[in-house]
Amino acid sequence: MAHSLSAKKRVRQNTRRNRINRARKSQLKTQIKRFEKALAGGDAKAASGQYKLIVGKLDKVASTSTMHKNTAARKRSRLAKKLNSLKTKTA
Repeated sequence: MAHSLSAKKRVRQNTRRNRINRARKSQLKTQIKRFEKALAGGDAKAASGQYKLIVGKLDKVASTSTMHKNTAARKRSRLAKKLNSLKTKTA
């Protein structure tokens, strides 16, 4: 248990940041599930709309250091690869 005032404040800050970061990651995972559902359905237009939303969220999450920039870039790249493969199948 923290004894000093600064340590108690740090505990409060950590719990608050943890809550915020978990919420952001959860929203991102939900968005990715929606994207993959659109991919599974074969709907390229809906999938590309979802992809744009995910890219915005990934950039936002990476800029706030909730997620490392390279991790966000890797996820973005892999999702783009899936979207492009769907577009080539339908074309």
